[in-house]
Amino acid sequence: MIGDVPDVLDDARPRPVERGKAKDDESENREKYLEGMRRDVDELDLLTGVTVETGGVTADINETFTQLGLAMAAAIAIVYFILVVTFGGGLAPFAILFSLPFAVIGAFAGLFITGQTISVSVMMGMLMLIGIVVTNAIVLVDRVIHMEREGMTVRNALLEAGATRLRPILMTSFAFIMGVVPLVLSSGAGAEMRHAMGVAVFSGMLGVTFFGLLLTPVFYLVIRAYVDRRAEKKAVLEEAHA
Repeated sequence: MIGDVPDVLDDARPRPVERGKAKDDESENREKYLEGMRRDVDELDLLTGVTVETGGVTADINETFTQLGLAMAAAIAIVYFILVVTFGGGLAPFAILFSLPFAVIGAFAGLFITGQTISVSVMMGMLMLIGIVVTNAIVLVDRVIHMEREGMTVRNALLEAGATRLRPILMTSFAFIMGVVPLVLSSGAGAEMRHAMGVAVFSGMLGVTFFGLLLTPVFYLVIRAYVDRRAEKKAVLEEAHA
């Protein structure tokens, strides 16, 4: 019947293609597949001398992770060396680097909450954080040392530094955090990589701002008390031998 033949419409308009969701699903499926493959390989009862190695994209990703890990270790060492030269000792730099674990904890917490996985972009964001998160502790500890040289006790110097340096530390931290918001809310082509990096940097800086600002002075006080006790014991022993 002629009435059963459908009408053919000539429409030359371009059709939108949604790639974001498909890309996210593809990445998630790839991660699940690789995780299942690792479990299956671990359960294999291999003969003596038989080994299993990964190749292709997986090997490239593993090599990239290794290189980024070495770069992060080198960055921490360089930052510590520069701080030792600047402050003229190892006590203050050690207290300053104590803020780094809070960046890692904050970044992992943000990734867990948003359902993100550790990727190359996340590692790059954490590498970037190493040189940024120590600035708050530098501003605080430098003020403490300055006030100690003027005759204040360690506790009073910490209280004074916390009162005078709190506002500039919060201003610089939140200015940086707000600058990362576009990465966290990014969408479109390549948004997956930008979003993961933004979440890691955003949450890592939040962790340093709150926990590092509270616990870095406590850690400095503990280390300083330990060093002073050792110095006193050494002086007593030298007097006894004299």
